[in-house]
Amino acid sequence: MAELAGIFLSPLLQTFFERVTSGEFVDFFRGQKLDQALLEKLETSLLSVNAVFEDAEEKQVANPNVKNWLDKLKDVVYDAEDILDEIDTEVMRCELDTSKVRKAFSNSLFNPFVKKIEPKIKQVLDRLEYLVRQKKHMGLKEGVHGKPSERLPTTSLVEESSICGREDDKEKIINSLFSDDVSGNKLFVIAIVGMGGLGKTTLTQLVYNDESVEKHFDLKAWACVSDDFDVFKITKAILKEVGSSANGDDMTLNWLQNKLKESLMGKKFLLVLDDVWNYNSLNWEALSNPFRFGAQGSRVLVTTREKRVASVM
Repeated sequence: MAELAGIFLSPLLQTFFERVTSGEFVDFFRGQKLDQALLEKLETSLLSVNAVFEDAEEKQVANPNVKNWLDKLKDVVYDAEDILDEIDTEVMRCELDTSKVRKAFSNSLFNPFVKKIEPKIKQVLDRLEYLVRQKKHMGLKEGVHGKPSERLPTTSLVEESSICGREDDKEKIINSLFSDDVSGNKLFVIAIVGMGGLGKTTLTQLVYNDESVEKHFDLKAWACVSDDFDVFKITKAILKEVGSSANGDDMTLNWLQNKLKESLMGKKFLLVLDDVWNYNSLNWEALSNPFRFGAQGSRVLVTTREKRVASVM
């Protein structure tokens, strides 16, 4: 069994919805006598876009308009989370003095914080409701779950200049890649787990192309796995990535894995397996056999939507 370090990304809309419906947030609305209709509309809009989120994530590859819609949705949610952070800070500040809490609640109409925060909430709600109206024009449907095989294969290429706000996540993963090897002879696997559309692949691309990562490993390889966990095909793809010939019709899995073993022997490698859906531990054991001949410090970085997938590695 491999040594597994999990980095679990919280689902974007789920996390936000949980914060909005939390007791602290609801109490703040009531205590400050803010418009309760704002809160209800916010919850309704979130549920509405969440219903088509999976369909949008699947269609964004082939439809630039859908991708633009998703990007705008993420921007709105990030801005909304900033507002929630402001509210949390204000609540904590008031809790330091219960008399301030009572005073703030009794004079909510004259509270500078309320005057500042309510327009921000309304602005976020307006943007969110606009996206809800747009989903019909995008042809997005509720409850649609596309098969991963319908998506184009991913590659390691990324336009870094167009990506913002992922430095902390990137640094966290790179630190895991560079951490002292505690796995002994076991294979060290890092899993990035989260629902579609969170940017797992983009984050992995940023890590893969980082200059410090490039210098740290002797070999790097990228393989898009998707739902077809074909050990023969994946092994062949990895072998090509590390610069070995894998041509010919008479190749067997035994030949491929021995060739890959030779290529990895004694070298510190980084292998990315993107979009993995395999739940079968035997399939994983078969694929990973050659990986165990790499040098200490070798890492396998996996992206998947399912925690169960990570658990078998």
